[in-house]
Amino acid sequence: MRAVPTWIDKVHDRDKVEQCIYDLAFKPDGSQLIVAAGNRVLVYDTSDGTLIQPLKGHKDTVYCVAYAKDGKRFASGSADKSIIIWTSKLEGILKYTHNDSIQCVAYNPVTHQLASCSSGDFGLWSPEQKSVSKHKVSSKITCCGWTNDGQYLALGMMNGVVSIRNKNGEEKVKIERPGGSSSPIWSIAWNPSKDWWKWMPFCEGEDDEAVDVDSSMPEPLCLLIDAAYSQSCSSRVEVLGLGRQLERERQAGRGAETERSGGEEGEPLLQGAFSDPDHFSQLRDEHSDILAVADWGQKLSFYQLSGKQGEYIVMGGSDKQASLYTKDGVRLGTIGEQSSWVWTCRVKPDSNYVVLGCQDGTIAFFQLIFSTVHGLYKDRYAYRDSMTDVIVQHLITEQKVRIKCRELVKKIAIYRNRLAIQLPEKILIYELYSDDSSDMHYRIKEKICRRFECNLLVVCSQHIILCQEKRLQCLSFTSIKEKEWLMESLIRYIKVIGGSPGREGLLVGLKNGAILKIFVDNPFAITLLKQSTSVRCLDMSTSRSKLAVVDEHNTCLVYDIHTKELLFQEPNANSVAWNTQCEDMLCFSGSGYLNIKASNFPVHQQKLQGFVVGYNGSKIFCLHVYSMSAVEVPQSAPMYQYLERRMFKEAYQIACLGVTDSDWRDLATEALEGLDFDTAKKAFIRVRDLRYLELINSIEERKKRGESDSELFLADVYAYQGKFHEAARLYKRTGLDSRALSMYTDLRMFEYAKEFVGAADPKNTRMLMSKQADWAKNSKEPRAAAQMYLTAGEHLKAIDIIGEHGWVDMLIDIARKLDKAEREPLAKCAAYFQKLKHHGYASEIYSKMGDLQALVHLHVEARHWDEAFSLVEKHAQFKDDVYVPYAQWLAENDRFEEAQKAFHKAGRQSEAVKVLEQLTHNAVVESRFNDAAYYYWMLSMQCLDIARENEERKEEMLKKFKRFQHLAELYHVYHSIQRYTVRCSPQLKDEPFSSHMPETLFNISRYLLHNLTKDVPLGISKVNTLYALAKQSRTLGAFKLARHAYEKLQDLHVPSRFQESMDLGSLTVRSKPYHDNEDLIPMCYRCSTNNPLLSSQGSVCINCKQPFIYSASSYEVLPLVQFYLDEGIGDEEAVSLIDLEVPCIDRKAARWQEMSSGESQSLKLDDGTEDTEEDPFMAKLSFEQGGSDFVPVVVSRSVLRSMSRRDVLIKRWPKPLQWEYYRSLLPDVSITMCPSCFQMFHSEDYELLVLQHNCCPYCRRPIDEPN
Repeated sequence: MRAVPTWIDKVHDRDKVEQCIYDLAFKPDGSQLIVAAGNRVLVYDTSDGTLIQPLKGHKDTVYCVAYAKDGKRFASGSADKSIIIWTSKLEGILKYTHNDSIQCVAYNPVTHQLASCSSGDFGLWSPEQKSVSKHKVSSKITCCGWTNDGQYLALGMMNGVVSIRNKNGEEKVKIERPGGSSSPIWSIAWNPSKDWWKWMPFCEGEDDEAVDVDSSMPEPLCLLIDAAYSQSCSSRVEVLGLGRQLERERQAGRGAETERSGGEEGEPLLQGAFSDPDHFSQLRDEHSDILAVADWGQKLSFYQLSGKQGEYIVMGGSDKQASLYTKDGVRLGTIGEQSSWVWTCRVKPDSNYVVLGCQDGTIAFFQLIFSTVHGLYKDRYAYRDSMTDVIVQHLITEQKVRIKCRELVKKIAIYRNRLAIQLPEKILIYELYSDDSSDMHYRIKEKICRRFECNLLVVCSQHIILCQEKRLQCLSFTSIKEKEWLMESLIRYIKVIGGSPGREGLLVGLKNGAILKIFVDNPFAITLLKQSTSVRCLDMSTSRSKLAVVDEHNTCLVYDIHTKELLFQEPNANSVAWNTQCEDMLCFSGSGYLNIKASNFPVHQQKLQGFVVGYNGSKIFCLHVYSMSAVEVPQSAPMYQYLERRMFKEAYQIACLGVTDSDWRDLATEALEGLDFDTAKKAFIRVRDLRYLELINSIEERKKRGESDSELFLADVYAYQGKFHEAARLYKRTGLDSRALSMYTDLRMFEYAKEFVGAADPKNTRMLMSKQADWAKNSKEPRAAAQMYLTAGEHLKAIDIIGEHGWVDMLIDIARKLDKAEREPLAKCAAYFQKLKHHGYASEIYSKMGDLQALVHLHVEARHWDEAFSLVEKHAQFKDDVYVPYAQWLAENDRFEEAQKAFHKAGRQSEAVKVLEQLTHNAVVESRFNDAAYYYWMLSMQCLDIARENEERKEEMLKKFKRFQHLAELYHVYHSIQRYTVRCSPQLKDEPFSSHMPETLFNISRYLLHNLTKDVPLGISKVNTLYALAKQSRTLGAFKLARHAYEKLQDLHVPSRFQESMDLGSLTVRSKPYHDNEDLIPMCYRCSTNNPLLSSQGSVCINCKQPFIYSASSYEVLPLVQFYLDEGIGDEEAVSLIDLEVPCIDRKAARWQEMSSGESQSLKLDDGTEDTEEDPFMAKLSFEQGGSDFVPVVVSRSVLRSMSRRDVLIKRWPKPLQWEYYRSLLPDVSITMCPSCFQMFHSEDYELLVLQHNCCPYCRRPIDEPN
């Protein structure tokens, strides 16, 4: 570290009396210096020390000055008790006073509030205020300072107390230090940070830990922590320059007793400042506000909680000098020696300048210059950090290790596994723990405890070399001088160039241009060469055959060491280095460029800042300012220079240092064309190109077999590279025209191939034509290719091309020309027509071929069902091939009913049933109960068809028939209930109004409840049914039944949409009489018994058990009684008997007889009974049945003959079911039965429904459809 005086001035008054410099302050931009000298304020230009203007306004000595952070104004305080505010234009704008002399002033860095302190109080003034707020204190204030966030003000007092105040002047923290009033606070300062309050618990809970400094240290007059350097984040670099944070309390003079020169015992410390003299740009990540306190008792204290420690302290005081120390008290050097006490010092913002103010009026402005202390050997770089530490950096792995020396590091040398560090009083020799090239662990090997003065330091395996201007001394690690060399001129450069341990060689460059080689075991220096200009930098190639020199004119000169010949020279060089892995490559830097030179080729340049200090492979080690970095430089340019001269092996060596993949491929290609197969093979292995490696291997195998024609090898190479014409010329030159022909035909280059056909074998002509046809197929003119195939008679290939391109006109032309015997081409034509949707042409071809099955499949695939059906009519064997796909197509298009009929027509009963079951399930799930009833009816009839055709499944299908018939009736009935309940719902109003009368809904509900005694089918709601019954019962006066229905609903889960209506109806019906309207009571037409409206026995008479027959529209009980035929009477006979005209018989001669046989009972009319003067059928129906089982009515032939045809209804069920017979007991009531579903209706109702729907409302049989 050197302190260079920039300018010095000495202040006198008019009487030439020296004026003490009490305070200094820099303008924030560093352009001006404000000086408190005598009773004047002096303003200097910091660039040259010119006095800009003296400011007069105070009547007594000016003790303090301070500049606002915004640079707009500054303040001065004087013993005349006044404060003057000055503008940056050096004009006074405001003056106010205190009751005592002003001791210190400080501007708030954020709000620009001014704190002015006197002996008895302090004031706070801001530009916005018209008055100054003043606050009394208990002791004289000697110094003050704001925190960096401007929130708090620290006051140092004569009684040894530090008071922390907020912006309003209120005391927040009080620090009482040991010593009290015997150690008054003389100076305080904050470091640049924000969270000052973090140290408060530390200050309040523990001793402030001020440590007594050595008595030899000066007593402090003031202390400055200037924010010129900082180690916080990068955003602070713009405003910070010199100064560091200190973390814990440090003894200011520890270790300084043996280091410090000058000064007397007991001298006070006048001034201190934080500084970072090693690396101005070095930063730290953590920071906190730290308060530094200096007192008259030779004590310097620091208060903080967390953060990194500051590194250096600048101290000045009664020893008449300012010195630089580390935080541990290690003295690093003197900034400036003066003839009187150094009373104050300041650091220029954002710079490395320090100004001192002395008691005798001297103002000294110094620039601090720091030299770089470092050493390099191959990929290890050692440099000084924090002045007392050494960091060793591995430039390849980026590993770093720090060695703490705790003394000033003066010199560093590194070589192989050795590291030498020179300290003020000793030299430390370190060695690596192991021989591992990546090992970074050093340990002390030797200590040479002597003080040395030298310009350069070099370390070898067993020696250290000291350079002292012209003298070189070789010392062992035990401090014994073994050799000494005296040079004829100053030594400018020295470098270890290797050698065996104890016999290393040194390369030495002198100022007079001589270059010598010295071996540490040889007392005589060897002169390598001598040039006329001074040496700045040297390096020797790895084989020690070439020497590179940079002279004082920045010229790089390269010599052959053996012949002393100058090989070449290059301008604009400041440093040079040979590549340690390549003999013929070197690099040099200069003028902001990196220059790479290979052999005697032209220089390749690229931009690079700094100095080249090493070159290893593709890595160039560059020192820029204080940072060493390894720059990866592709070696593409020198490699191509070698390739241009066809020096493939040398180019390969360069490529191995580091080039891109494309460079490797270029090298491989050039070497292959140059027939350097060994280099090409290694290069292609690098890029993993198996294709070219196979070529090289095949050429090598051919060379082993005795082939030696280089032109033939080169032709193969050209062919692989796509240089076909060059390859063909070489093939022709070597007499291998067939290879050229084969190459061109493989490449579909037929025009060029024809040039070689004449000289070749005739069979090659046919091969060429065949390949040309194949090429035409894949070319962009397929129509021409098709014509060529047709001409050649290859119809199938031609048809494929024409069909793929959809040329219908050509395809039909070919098909019509083909004979019907050529089935394969015709079939392919038909297939392409089918694919192209030209079914007419395809049908024509299949007809020509006579392939009926293919024709059927064509119609089916094209969905031409009419044509398919016409074919089936003529050829029944294709029935399944048409109807089954037709049914499937109908089902896919949601035409399930037609699909079911088609399956049925095709004889696929099981598929027909599956379709109907799916239709039924969907209808139930979608609440289409009318459709569900229809589908169940269709299912039942389908089951009946299966039972008729399949004897094995007859019983199963009949059971399903009955079940499906029953479900059809239930869903048919529930359809009306569902429509009614939806209409009644307040949330759903979209359903149309129900057309059913209340009596119909009443009957439907009763019928449904009679048939829901067991399992309730899917979709049918008992709640809806009871709800409808309750509503209609109340409407029709069946209050007892209504109350019963409401009670049943109480036991069920009722939807919320019915709840209110149900609760209201339940309450309302209780106000009605507890009986039902007698007009609603159903009567059995067989036994004339009145039945309850709801019966637990279901839809049968409670007396005679005769099942009720209901109208399928109104569900009223029809006046019908089912009767059965006597044994031996067939259906045809019964119908013929009934159809006979009713004879006049003696009614008295006919009687009913009750007959019992086993468990069955029956009624029979006997001709021999008494005459009752009644119809034999009617007479017995009014008879009261005595048993609990149902006794069916069985009639004989005579009874059948007595019946009128208009009174009998017959359900003519298809086989295997039997017909059912019903007798109307009220002939005047007209009843109509549907001939398809056999449902009974009142004739008027049926006719109305048929008019509405044009079909049966139950089975949907069209009215015009024949039975």
